[in-house]
Amino acid sequence: MFIRQLNYLVALAREKHFGRAAQACHVSQPALSGAIRSIEEELGIVIVQRGRRFEGFTQDGERVLAWARRVLADCEGLRQDARADEGDPVGILRIGVIPAALPLVPLLTQRCLERYPRMRHEIQTLSAQEILQRLDAFELDVGLSYLDDQPLAACSVRTVFRERYVLVSGSESEQTGPIGWEEAAQLPLCLLAKKMQCRQGIDAMFQRLGLAVQPRVETDSLTALCAHVRHAGLYSILPHSVLCQVDGPLAARVLVPALNREIGLLVRDEAVRSPLLAAALRELESLDLQGGADRVLP
Repeated sequence: MFIRQLNYLVALAREKHFGRAAQACHVSQPALSGAIRSIEEELGIVIVQRGRRFEGFTQDGERVLAWARRVLADCEGLRQDARADEGDPVGILRIGVIPAALPLVPLLTQRCLERYPRMRHEIQTLSAQEILQRLDAFELDVGLSYLDDQPLAACSVRTVFRERYVLVSGSESEQTGPIGWEEAAQLPLCLLAKKMQCRQGIDAMFQRLGLAVQPRVETDSLTALCAHVRHAGLYSILPHSVLCQVDGPLAARVLVPALNREIGLLVRDEAVRSPLLAAALRELESLDLQGGADRVLP
């Protein structure tokens, strides 16, 4: 069994299509299919369910796939270790981030960019569930996600930020001071889309208080949301961390009772971590994200 064959297997799991997996691996489809059949013959099991097209992995195949991902991750760690000088890791740090936490990412990466010139960063915007799935599949190194209501048993977790939700309005607003959720519910609102976990926390608070809300606009784009707040006279409810990175001024009022949610770093539990990940975690865990973001609170 060769590393190349394991790469084909993981590519098939990712693409869920023999032709696309072969294209991603720069081989012909018969070559990829033959390599996977070779693994099946060597192990004496059926790995892939085959019909007229790819139909998924068998139960045995899922176990083999889990080992393939682990072996490939360990091989990448070995390559990084062999190429790195002490204190100068080499490679790509893959970070998965929930949309609401994107404004925090430059604060996370800045220290690594300054200290490790051969470290590169790949940042993916994902849902909380997708982050957990890709960590488990060795497709991410670090996740930045909400910590509430998540199955985190297989991850090491460190809380790095406690966000607080605020009512956001255009800069021309003269109102200041805290505002209740009841009053906010009566305003013309532009909110993030229901599928986003940030919005789900907002809806849960309204429901807890017995309030019915029908936003005038819903969007999965923070840019579109801020534009409606600035130019259409609408209001929104956002985590206060977002205010650190939006273009142009927005006025914020603290909502009472407070809605706070914890955001943390998620990393797979592993006995040995790659030099790249170990170096990045040393920098990330020493940062004070809370102090910087809290300065925007009214």
